[in-house]
Amino acid sequence: MTQSSTAPGSEAAWGERMGTSDRVVVGVFVGIPFVAVIASVVVLWGWGVTWHDLVIGAVMYAVAVHGITIGYHRLFTHRAFKAARPLKIALAVAGTLAVEGDAITWCADHRRHHQFADKPGDPHSPWRFGTSVRALVKGMVWAHIGWTFNNEKTNRERYVPDLLADRDLVAIARWQPLIVLFSFGAPAVAGGLWGDGLWDAGAAWSAFFWAGLVRIGLLHHVTWSINSICHISGARPFRSHDRSGNVWWLAPLSGGESWHNLHHADPTSARHGVLRGQIDTSARLIRCFELLSWAHDVRWPDERRLAAKAVRE
Repeated sequence: MTQSSTAPGSEAAWGERMGTSDRVVVGVFVGIPFVAVIASVVVLWGWGVTWHDLVIGAVMYAVAVHGITIGYHRLFTHRAFKAARPLKIALAVAGTLAVEGDAITWCADHRRHHQFADKPGDPHSPWRFGTSVRALVKGMVWAHIGWTFNNEKTNRERYVPDLLADRDLVAIARWQPLIVLFSFGAPAVAGGLWGDGLWDAGAAWSAFFWAGLVRIGLLHHVTWSINSICHISGARPFRSHDRSGNVWWLAPLSGGESWHNLHHADPTSARHGVLRGQIDTSARLIRCFELLSWAHDVRWPDERRLAAKAVRE
């Protein structure tokens, strides 16, 4: 059945409409890294990526992806743990480096996603247009990238009043343009200084392309794959009220976010990969923060709760 963009009684979920400038900004920061990922195939065929680019890109990717998974998602959206103020600020800045918007807006969208998961009102469900093959293809495109151009914004006053009251997050949101510039510029500076001589312009451009544009493009598509792929395929060992699934091959790149079925079955859990062999680097880092007393009141999985949610054949 085709879904509408809102559900009965969900009118308050929507905030102000996107303006032309909003769409242009989304287009620039989504489109350019996407083009860079495609162009990387051509560039790699010609002269390739250096190991300097790979190291810089891997470090920047790890910081940004865990800023999203640990900070934006598990801390700010779901309150899976409490963080000391320096860690909270660091995670908010790290998440902003992913160029996926500020923490307040990101969390508002995600809380609404959980309220209406795979139902009318969900901002990025692949089941939005129906269940036929054609509708699912259209829905996959929508869930993966199309929703970012949606004309309606989530009502932040309704979904994230706690984050709007957090002066640190509000300040970091104001500094977002400079943090984004740093996310693209830092790899170029690192590459130029790491090259031959005092300053290697060629190495700087190479690092900007690979560790800047391509890294952001890859990170975007990994994040969006949780919205699209993980809501249309994957194992479902736990009961949830939606179609979320576990997609194992996305786990290393997503910091453990692709164990999505457990997350929707138990959203406040600090660990998503709860079964044997399920890689969840985000949970490992939260555990390290806990041991260092930077994080506390961590909501680790409860065996009885997991057993109650497990699907029995």
